[in-house]
This record gives sequence, C-alpha cells and structure tokens, in this order.
Amino acid sequence: MQKTAVLNVVGLTPALLGKSTPFLSQWSAQGRIASVTPILPAVTCPAQATYLTGTTPEQHGIVANGWYFRDECEVKFWRQSNKLVQAQKVWEMARKSDPTFTCANLFWWYNMYSSVDVSVTPRPMYPADGRKIPDIYTQPADLRVKLNAQLGIFPLFDFWGPKTSIRSSQWIAEAAKKVEEDYRPTLTLIYVPHLDYNLQRLGPNHPAIAKDLQEMDGVCADLIRFYEARGAAVLVVSEYGVAAVKRGIALNRVLREHGFLAVREELGLELLDAGASRAFAVADHQVAHIYVNDKDKQAQVRALVEKVPGVEMVLDEEGKANHRLNHSRSGELVAVAARDAWFTYYYWLDDRKAPDCARTVDIHRKPGFDPVELFVDPAIRWPQLKIASRLLKKKLGFRYLMDVIPLDSSLVKGSHGALPRASDEAPLVITRQAHLLPSPTLEATDVHGMILAHLYGASSFKRAHYAG
Repeated sequence: MQKTAVLNVVGLTPALLGKSTPFLSQWSAQGRIASVTPILPAVTCPAQATYLTGTTPEQHGIVANGWYFRDECEVKFWRQSNKLVQAQKVWEMARKSDPTFTCANLFWWYNMYSSVDVSVTPRPMYPADGRKIPDIYTQPADLRVKLNAQLGIFPLFDFWGPKTSIRSSQWIAEAAKKVEEDYRPTLTLIYVPHLDYNLQRLGPNHPAIAKDLQEMDGVCADLIRFYEARGAAVLVVSEYGVAAVKRGIALNRVLREHGFLAVREELGLELLDAGASRAFAVADHQVAHIYVNDKDKQAQVRALVEKVPGVEMVLDEEGKANHRLNHSRSGELVAVAARDAWFTYYYWLDDRKAPDCARTVDIHRKPGFDPVELFVDPAIRWPQLKIASRLLKKKLGFRYLMDVIPLDSSLVKGSHGALPRASDEAPLVITRQAHLLPSPTLEATDVHGMILAHLYGASSFKRAHYAG
C-alpha cells in the first residue's frame, strides 16, 4: 500500500493558483489538476464527510456545520463526535483490505472518538470561571502532552476569531510532521485552514489575499517536500471556493416579523426559543435550513422566504432529494442565497436586545454560523485597550466577557455554500500521479475514490466510484 498524505487547503480554487503560489503552481504543472463539483451545502463538515465516505449528506447525515436537534429542541454547531457521520469512512474501508493500514487525522472535523489510529483536533478547556483556554484532544491521549511540550500550546485564537493568522496552519503542519515521525501512518489527513480567514473578511478579489496565498503556499511546500522525501504520494484537495458577497440576509428577522419565530428574555436580552417557534432558520454561510415546527404553515413559510431579496431558491422535499440533502436532520425547507449574498443568524430586532454571546467569539452558543467573529468592532475607540483589560481579568481569574465582536453583517466580503458558477471558482484536486486523475472535473463523492486510488492504484478508483 502506498503511503499517502492528503492536504485539505481550505478555499483554494484554480482561479487562486498563480504568481502568489509559486510552489503549488509548479508542483501542479508536474501532475494534473481537476475542479470538483461540490455538494450542497459547500461548507466544511458536509464537504469533509463526503470526501471521507464517498456519499452525500442524505446518506452520511452531515447536512451542515450545525443543525436543529429536534429531540432536544436545540441548535448545535461544530459537534465533534465521529459517531455523527453515518457512513463508512475511507480508513475503515482501507483497513478491511489491509489490517496493517493506519490513519492519522490532523484537524479534519468529527475527529473525536473515531476509528482512526491517531487524531489531533482542537478542544478548548472551559473552566467554571468562564475562561476559554486553548487546548487539543488527541488519540492516543499522551500525544497531547508531547505536542504541547514540543510545539507549544495550540494557538486557538489564531485558528478562529479576529486574531486569525498563519500560525495555526503552521502549528498543524508541524504536528503532522511529528505524527509522521512517531507513528508513520499509511494515510495522513491534514487540514490547512489559513486561506479561509481573509477570503471571508476581504473577499477573493482583494489584493491583500496575495499575502495569504504566499503564506499558505509556504506551508504546503514544506509539507509536500517532507512527505515526498519519505516516499509518500501527496494529494491536495479543497472543500469549496469563496465568492465575493455584499449583503447579509437575516431570515430569522423576517420570520419573527411575521410571527413565526419565538424568543425568550433573560436578563433583558433575547434568546431564540427554537422549540417554541413555529419556524426558524439555521443559517450556515449561503445555505439556511428552515425548520417548520408547525407543518400547517410550511407553504406559507416557503412563500415568505422565496420573496426575500437575495434568496435564490428554496428547496422542498423534492428539491432536497434532487440535491441529495433529503435527510431527517435537514430543515423542512432549505434556502440557498444568491451568489453575492449570505445568511446571518440574527433574530433580534434591536441590537440592545442581542444576547451577550453575539458580541463574542462563541461558535457553540450561537444558533447559526457567524463570520462576523472575524472582526473587532470598529466602533470601539481603543480596541487593544479593551482587549487588554479583558485579558487582565482572565489572568486574575475573574469572569469576563470578550465583547469586541460587531453586529454588522456588511463587514463580511466573502462566503460559500452555494454552488459555484464556474469551474475556476470551484474546489480542486491536485496530484502528481496524473494517471490517477481521469478527468478535468470530478464530483465531490469521487474524492473518496481518489484517496483510495493513491493508496492502492488506479483500479481502486473505479471500485470506490461504483461502490455504494
């Protein structure tokens, strides 16, 4: 079996390859590149689950980065248990045919309690005093201690939030090399998230993206040279392309204004009451699952949402089936934004009533994805002073609220989730094993077969492609 490393370079598209990516451009010219037709929604967790299982959301069940858990009446984002993925993973298939096969997963999602041999994933500590302390979860458990000692504590605040930087991708890359040296897995999955940040902040056409591309190219060059020197085949993939956007759409405010969405007040602030709502939207970039608790109102809700400016289409049962999104976790309806728009989770009508988590980086408490977490509120006159005062409270052990995030969706200039309009805006696959890439375009489900093809040879691609 051929040792293989898969680099998941988030946000990379054929259109972004060029003078700012000298290594990847040269490396891809020595092999072959293909664009990938993504699944809907083209967001992190569904894309990764599709790549790793060769199935679509209607089968593996990952319909978004988060969804409404109907039995608990709660919206939950960024769950981590691999048990949520309801299909066989690529490493499980490989292990069945070769018991000596091993797999390491570095930061691909749903990485806790999985059947990989080695896993490393972010897992902050949340003490009772309200602090959020950067940390990781690993399997084997003692790997956490080794990596923290050798590389320093994982830079969580460079991984997501206003402080994001290349440091988090560099840390992941160094951790991958340590895992390779200590465990020598047959297959290594590596997440390289750096491009995602400014593509959402600034949009794909901003000149500052050139620096991000150069930094990402450097990390990829280091990893590819490292693995190829160890005899590994390297496959570069991406999950989605980021489109330029100019407007955020607050479906929940529309639903609330028409009497469908319920809130409850706590300490003078409003919280979405999903269980009591007749209908509400779980926003995730350019796709929103709309859960209709009052089924008699479904047609009325659909007609309302279809009229909202910036909504390109609303999928019903037939539409979800056509897009392979007809799973019990999906909303009764699924809204897809126009290419230049995205969905916010905002549901309050007065910013003074917004929940306290809205002005913080809090990916688990918000009932939807919030890219505005990438910004510091421009209305804060002395942001560094405010952040320093909060960090001092943290250091002294006091409870604190890092309330520096704005409530202005117009700041976001890039988003994804809707299907791309052109192949150069789509995600990609790059390999130097050109004979394993049979076409200039692939379906998202074919990436699973491509991984197997690199492990086993060309014949396994056909086997995986036609397997359930």
